[in-house]
Amino acid sequence: MTLLRQRMLHDMQIRNLAVNTQKTYLLQVASFARHFRRSPEVLGPEEIRAWIIHLTNERKLAPASVQLAVGSLRFLYRITLRRDWSDEDFPLPKRPVKLPVILSFEEVTRFFESIPSLKQRAILMTAYAAGLRVSEVVHLKVTDIDSQRMMIRVCQGKGRKDRYVMLSPRLLEVLRLYWHDAHPREWLFPGSIPGRPISRHAVGDACQLARERSGITKPVTPHSLRHAFATHLLETGADVRRIQLLMGHRSMATTARYLKLATSTVCATTSPFDLLPHPAPTPSQPPAPEYF
Repeated sequence: MTLLRQRMLHDMQIRNLAVNTQKTYLLQVASFARHFRRSPEVLGPEEIRAWIIHLTNERKLAPASVQLAVGSLRFLYRITLRRDWSDEDFPLPKRPVKLPVILSFEEVTRFFESIPSLKQRAILMTAYAAGLRVSEVVHLKVTDIDSQRMMIRVCQGKGRKDRYVMLSPRLLEVLRLYWHDAHPREWLFPGSIPGRPISRHAVGDACQLARERSGITKPVTPHSLRHAFATHLLETGADVRRIQLLMGHRSMATTARYLKLATSTVCATTSPFDLLPHPAPTPSQPPAPEYF
């Protein structure tokens, strides 16, 4: 490990960046250095610009992936190397705004009915009932289920933050049925490796199998259930601030995006056109017959 790599790693550890973020940033910077076959210390804004063009035109990376590469370089040069460079030295591609496909209440019901395994059903129902990320679901422990206060404790979620979410009485029934069948000890959903929780890939595979069995044509992932959770809460009248806390969003703007997805609420709004007075037809101009 070079001194620069070690110093960058220490800077990320001091700032308590997630372990996966540390690994990703180091990989991105290493790829940048290998491309130019020089240490990043001797490279500058022109090489950064050329790297972004290479990632976009040659490697055909999506804007989100390019933003990740730029973010790692921004940390290296601004934090570790303390270069006083402006935002213009780290140009970011604009990410297209795409709305996720949302499952209806009926589709969520059909999806759950298509899961044959009690364990898989409990996992995916927990993801929907509490609006959890898949990484949060798989790392739940038995002690995180507080049936006395009807809460679920989410330990070290995204951003390394703890939070509490509601424990649905109906979900509690499912979890109790699952617990009497599987008797998990530490991890609520243990994996095939002793002492380890179930993997995210295993949950994703279970989700894909259930989608195929249900006949739902929409794309369904564990994160789709989280999207459905927030959207269904909005459509049933929940407050946006409360949803922000339940979802663990740092910014209200992130939660506000779900306002675009709550179509049953948004599209049910009365158009101002319907509030205009209806002009009475004049005697010389009788109403036209309706054909449609």
